Amino acid sequence: MKAIDSFYLRQDEATREIFLALKDIILSVDEEIVNELKYGMPFFCFRGRMFCYLWTHKKHLQPYIGIVEGKHFSQSWLEQEKRSRMKIMLLDPTKDLPVNRIKAIVRQAINLYKTGVIATKGRS
Repeated sequence: MKAIDSFYLRQDEATREIFLALKDIILSVDEEIVNELKYGMPFFCFRGRMFCYLWTHKKHLQPYIGIVEGKHFSQSWLEQEKRSRMKIMLLDPTKDLPVNRIKAIVRQAINLYKTGVIATKGRS
């Protein structure tokens, strides 16, 4: 079993269901997106660069999607907190996932790499 699969299986049932649904949503946006375990958490990479990750907020106890280059985003529903670069999208586990919003933010994130705003590995 891969370490990334083991990560998902170790989560409580509610978190696991949300994380697995998020994984499927994120991976469906572009065939070049890969899911890898880095720093003990599931990261999603595009052309060798980490662009988002899944985690649970310690204070709010809610799952979230972290956007690595969040400083390039202006959506009011993305929270920066004390981070200088990243922003997060908190998800309410009692509500349906906002699939269209998630896909839109993932598309916007990978577009930073596709357009060269953020360089990908092997490209300057």
